[in-house]
Amino acid sequence: MAMDEEGSLAGKLPQEPPSGLTIKISTSGSKIGKNILTPLGCSNSDSTSPNLKNSIASSPCNSPLVSPPSSAFVSALQSPYISPRAITPKPQENPAPPENPTPVSHSSPPFSSYRGSQSDDIPSSSYTPPSDQYEYSDDPTEAKLKYVTCVPVPDPAPPRISFSFPVPRISFKGPVSPASNAKLRSCDVYIGYHGQNPNLMRFCKWLKSELELQGIVCFVADRAKYSNTQSHEIADRVICSVTYGVVVVTTSSILNHPSLEEIRFFAQKKNLVPIFFNTDLAEITGLLNCNSIDKECREVIDGLVKSNELKLEVNEGNGRSCVAKAAGILRAKLGRKSVAEKAAEGSEEIPFPRNKCFVGREKEIMEIETALFGCTDSSEQDYAVPIIKGETSGQSEGLADEESDTFSSSRGGRFINLELGGKCKEPTLEAWVEPVTGRNSLKRSKYKKSKSGNYKTLDSSVFCINGVAGIGKTELALEFAYRYSQRYKMVLWVGGDARYFRQNLLNLSQNLGLDVSADAEKERGRIRSFKEQENEAFERVKRELFRDMPYLLIIDNLETEREWWEGKDLHDLIPRNTGGTHVIITTRLSKTMNFDIMQLPPLELTDAMVLMRGKRRRDYPTEELQFLHKFDEKLGRLSFGLWLVGSLLSELAISPCALFEAVNQVPLEDGSTYSYMSMSDEQYCKSNPFLMKLLHFSFIILQQTDGRKNLLALRMLRVGAWFAPASISATLLATAAKNMPAIGNGFRKWTKCVSLAFSCCSGCGLAPQSEEDAATLLVKLGLARRANRQPGCWIQFHPITQVFARRKEGLSAAKATVQGVRKVGNPSINTNHLWASAFLVFGFKSEPPLVQLKAIDMVLYIKKTAVPLAIRAFTTFSICNSALELLKVCTNVLEEVEKSFVSQIQDWCHGSLCWKRNIHGHQRVDEYLWQDVTLLKASLLETRAKLLLRGGHFDGGEELCRTCISIRTVMLGHDHAQTLAAQETLAKLVRMRSKV
Repeated sequence: MAMDEEGSLAGKLPQEPPSGLTIKISTSGSKIGKNILTPLGCSNSDSTSPNLKNSIASSPCNSPLVSPPSSAFVSALQSPYISPRAITPKPQENPAPPENPTPVSHSSPPFSSYRGSQSDDIPSSSYTPPSDQYEYSDDPTEAKLKYVTCVPVPDPAPPRISFSFPVPRISFKGPVSPASNAKLRSCDVYIGYHGQNPNLMRFCKWLKSELELQGIVCFVADRAKYSNTQSHEIADRVICSVTYGVVVVTTSSILNHPSLEEIRFFAQKKNLVPIFFNTDLAEITGLLNCNSIDKECREVIDGLVKSNELKLEVNEGNGRSCVAKAAGILRAKLGRKSVAEKAAEGSEEIPFPRNKCFVGREKEIMEIETALFGCTDSSEQDYAVPIIKGETSGQSEGLADEESDTFSSSRGGRFINLELGGKCKEPTLEAWVEPVTGRNSLKRSKYKKSKSGNYKTLDSSVFCINGVAGIGKTELALEFAYRYSQRYKMVLWVGGDARYFRQNLLNLSQNLGLDVSADAEKERGRIRSFKEQENEAFERVKRELFRDMPYLLIIDNLETEREWWEGKDLHDLIPRNTGGTHVIITTRLSKTMNFDIMQLPPLELTDAMVLMRGKRRRDYPTEELQFLHKFDEKLGRLSFGLWLVGSLLSELAISPCALFEAVNQVPLEDGSTYSYMSMSDEQYCKSNPFLMKLLHFSFIILQQTDGRKNLLALRMLRVGAWFAPASISATLLATAAKNMPAIGNGFRKWTKCVSLAFSCCSGCGLAPQSEEDAATLLVKLGLARRANRQPGCWIQFHPITQVFARRKEGLSAAKATVQGVRKVGNPSINTNHLWASAFLVFGFKSEPPLVQLKAIDMVLYIKKTAVPLAIRAFTTFSICNSALELLKVCTNVLEEVEKSFVSQIQDWCHGSLCWKRNIHGHQRVDEYLWQDVTLLKASLLETRAKLLLRGGHFDGGEELCRTCISIRTVMLGHDHAQTLAAQETLAKLVRMRSKV
């Protein structure tokens, strides 16, 4: 009778939404324009096979992957080569309920609970299961479609205990199409896991992202979290259709029946790729043998043993290697070509080599690890389970991301169940609510246990290290990066200095293989503004950084929360949901946005003593150790100062007593202020007088080495003070140092102790002969650190060293720095140093220029340095407005040079005849130089016009181009190639403006 009523209502449209789950199913064998609706697991349907009900009910989580031997249903596990597509008979017009219905033997295993037909409207791997509320009803007026309210099949076993939360759903509406079904079957790899360990979830997302980067479509799922039959059926269908199955095996997997199902199924199909997460085959085998010795466990053990030739075992120290190995294996098995990732040429992942003399800070490193990774114990059971409410902002990556309804934690073989009395009730276990704002609802756990046993929230994946300059913030971040680099896809290091912060962020595009170049010239389509292009480049880097691929982003020495060029907030860079990426910020700021900050304390006394003993770890008598304690007291236990002491003691044949007396005799600098020094730097120098004495003593050592003056190392140190806070090649430093004037002897004759220190320099390898030796000497003395860049030798000065050198030497070395950059500065590898030289020559914003160049030097600098820098910044990194501003400043400077030439000519014309006869040759106006200045100005005008064309500024570009044509017509003639080229640019501007 029920089937007759269903048949009579099959041709009517629904008008009201049903109260439960409804699914629309199309029949491939039906006639055109007809669809058949079939109840799924409905308790009031008499047409469902009893054997089929038993088959589903016998499998945990109602999964049809495994059928009992007595069932007439042939499961995919028993027949691994069965097609996932179901072949269903054509429906009869007047179907009668059979007395002994039997399921078709060739039905699709995942959809064994479906009767009649299979739905082609199956979601892809990014599908979100439908919600409890739907837009349609089962009104009997529907002519072609019928919506049946599903009631769960009665199960003698206890109901699945779970807690749920609402997520976005997708209603099955519109015509049935096989497109989504085909997309579902296009998955190459299924990745199954089980557990609440956030690091486990993070690893699975990482593996999925890496495989998708190689062109391998993946489906990630923890089937134990599914609460509805449809989710299980979709996951089961994927399992049966994928080429390879990856099962991430943990100690909790052996207690999870779906994980054991997956291992047995893929092992029988001989396409199992097991990955052991914080465990190994021996441990899993032992646990299985202790737990049970039934047939299923033996099949699981046999499958793992046969598939373990790949030896994929993940632990805290090989995550990156394991992901790369697994991706390589699956790529080779699937016959996919390797996708070579682009990387910055000549640069390493971490900018500095590991500090072999790093001491202490174990407590701080543990605190960072706990904040970013949760509890250090790898057991999943030690993690709290957040109850997530609200809706996600987008679709998630797999069914494991949508349903988090069931969780069981095992402690000594016992299970803790979280039970809900109803959908709207809170769980009995104390929990915290965290709304999901990212596109993935499967988020890393943000809760950890405190020592008291209570749970407390963890901040987002951003950790700030605060401390005064020289306390050791960078060293701590560097050590953390080396220790935990295997937990990340890549370590990305960004300098946080205000002037170079935006350029440093966009430089990440080269490490990530992204194209952030500006739009090319186009005569069709919409032309985006410069602001849109800059924002798009920035967002492209941001999107790549903060997704499921885990990166470690270190922002070193963040100077300000707002970007220097345009005043953008730090929130524009770091979103609330950082995906799999962790961010570590080192800063002197007492507060950074709303992030939690760890105030870095000084080193422990024992660690400070080890650091002062230097690389050679010399043993000193008790009397000498007292002077080490004096160094510690005078320096305020600053790590940088302690490192300087240790470096001097290691490289000089001098005792701590002699060194302390020598440094103590160095006079303090006067208290004068300098206009080019910031207030914070001035205050720091005055607050640390003994550290300034120690640096002054190092300068004296460099000048008096081997009794020779004007050493290359000292010159390199002086010019290095004006470079950007980034790594510098020894070749560039040496070139700039050669432009330095002679160094006078401005030092006193020191005491016997200081003379003893000087006499020891020649025997300790401190007399450099080449530019690389000079750079190495600066590293040995602790004034700089070696950088991981090739080719050649690269070093980077400590910020305190640069501050002291600028304060002591003044502007005498700034001009040499500019000249060195002009001669050998390569925009592709020295971008920040070219910007530093531009700030010195032109100044920016309210800062005046510090270096005055002659006219001929200015022409050469603009032609060789400023113009290439602006064009590269515009075209490669979409730094449009800043590049145009730089070109505009260059044009204004050349106009000032022209005015000075005109002024000299006017003075000469109005002067007396006697005065004219006394003019020397070098005081005359150089006509050739004047011509070069004018033609360079015309070239700048044309370049600016071409760049303005790319941003739709046609009026401004046309005006500049007409001026350029006028200059070239007078200087070169109408038919000159450069004049004709400018006319073509003008024609393009006029044509584009007319179209707009």
